[in-house]
Amino acid sequence: MYKKIVFPVLSQFDPERIHYFAMGALTFVCKIPGFKAILRNTFEVKSQSLHRNFLGLDFKNPVGLAAGFDKNARWIDELDVLGFGFIEIGTVTPKSQEGNPKPRLFRLKPDEALINRMGFNNGGVKEVVENLKKRNSEIIVGGNIGKNKLTENEDALSDYLIAFKGLVDYVDYFVVNVSSPNTPGLRDLQEKEPLKKILSALQIENQKHQKPVLLKIAPDLTNSQLDDIVEIVTETKISGVIATNTTLSREGLKTPAQKVQEIGAGGLSGKPLRNRSTEVIRYLSEKSQGKFGIIGAGGIYTAEDAKEKLEAGASLIQVYSGFVYEGPAIAKNINNKLKK
Repeated sequence: MYKKIVFPVLSQFDPERIHYFAMGALTFVCKIPGFKAILRNTFEVKSQSLHRNFLGLDFKNPVGLAAGFDKNARWIDELDVLGFGFIEIGTVTPKSQEGNPKPRLFRLKPDEALINRMGFNNGGVKEVVENLKKRNSEIIVGGNIGKNKLTENEDALSDYLIAFKGLVDYVDYFVVNVSSPNTPGLRDLQEKEPLKKILSALQIENQKHQKPVLLKIAPDLTNSQLDDIVEIVTETKISGVIATNTTLSREGLKTPAQKVQEIGAGGLSGKPLRNRSTEVIRYLSEKSQGKFGIIGAGGIYTAEDAKEKLEAGASLIQVYSGFVYEGPAIAKNINNKLKK
């Protein structure tokens, strides 16, 4: 029903507006007495076989919602009823920022993909913390952190530390985002020395908290750069990697080249990313000999996609574009097949 009726109607409208409309509708429904329980019973798959102990945390299932969907931790209780095993909020920056000019989110329907150049639009650490204080759900929540657009790269460490310190009492794990293509110069922080500096400092701050820290990387890294990532993760003793963020590549798209060109800059997510993200997961898993954790993201729409990531070396997976195209039952559909 969603793919045949709901999505075709919703996709006639601006993607960012529909995002807020859909979440507003879910929030409204969840306030009606009894409806939260009905939704939970509809979408949640309960099975001990789905439980994952990862990063020292007990995940009720391996299907999470990636960062970028609930940037300000506004909808954790509502999203929890849709059967996800964990939710990653953010990317959160120290100060609030508007992000890039609109329109900044685009559908490539022939490819079942999205292009976004959101630019870390979020309310900042203080607003996100206030929202986290209000949540009732016990679902595992990760905090994806980044730097403000106006912060120079040489001062980026300060932003990551501010975000970390602000969120540390309210999230279960952290993700360091240096791989979004939508903040000018951010990906330069993936280079060996600046990345090592940021992660080492966070780990020093983390000594008294012992929260799992992961690094989110781009799919566009070369094997040589991935070798550096393995070395840095091992040396700094962070918990692992999320592979991968969105790509700058536009290769092999079914959407007409002229339309893609008209959309312009931004990170591509969805089905076109599936193979490359799996390659990166497999490469990291083999090179590290499984010595650190991996969460797989990129082009996951079905249980088969999820299994591919898990077999390549991921312990958990995250969806985003798949949630948009497949609808609210995506976690249920994947988990039902994984438990078998």
